[in-house]
Amino acid sequence: MAKQSDYNKDNEKQRNLRPPTVIGQFHTLFFGSVRMFFLGVLGFAVYGNEALHFSCEPDKRDVNLFCYNQFRPITPQVFWALQLVTVLVPGAVFHLYAACKSIDQEDILQKPVYTVSYIISVLLRIILEVVAFWLQSHLFGFQVNPIFTCDAGSLDKKYDLTRCMVPEHFEKTIFLIAMYTFTVITIILCVAEIFEILYKRLGFLNNQ
Repeated sequence: MAKQSDYNKDNEKQRNLRPPTVIGQFHTLFFGSVRMFFLGVLGFAVYGNEALHFSCEPDKRDVNLFCYNQFRPITPQVFWALQLVTVLVPGAVFHLYAACKSIDQEDILQKPVYTVSYIISVLLRIILEVVAFWLQSHLFGFQVNPIFTCDAGSLDKKYDLTRCMVPEHFEKTIFLIAMYTFTVITIILCVAEIFEILYKRLGFLNNQ
């Protein structure tokens, strides 16, 4: 009986941590597996050795590093990792609160305060994704050019404008487009999730 009770408690905890909508569960799977796998495996393959192969002046390592820092104020891997962690925060906070208060999926749909709180967490995810999309467009653009013109005059006046070769620019462009696509899909899923939870909430009220 004790084992059965523990098993029931574990099932209840898992149910509390699970999103109350089908779209939300799909979003968790999409977010947790496909997006992280794509960033962790393919992102490292495309961007892992970028700094080593970024070439401006073959015999001047200081110029190469200076121009690379100008070309990449923040590395794409770090930016996208911060994006993933930041977007996870609102949902993680809500589900942690739900687990502590033993709030299950039915409570989220039946009690207005929980429904509103969950919708707010989804809206925050949307806002964070939109901000990340805007930042990514300003930091990396939508296309990686094979040549980067570096202003190295502040490092050494004799260099002035230096042309640098960007390695694997075509692969990086494809990866950029893929990350933009992931962001857009996530936003669409979040909007659809809000409509689904409102639809289920109205269905519950109608049944009442």
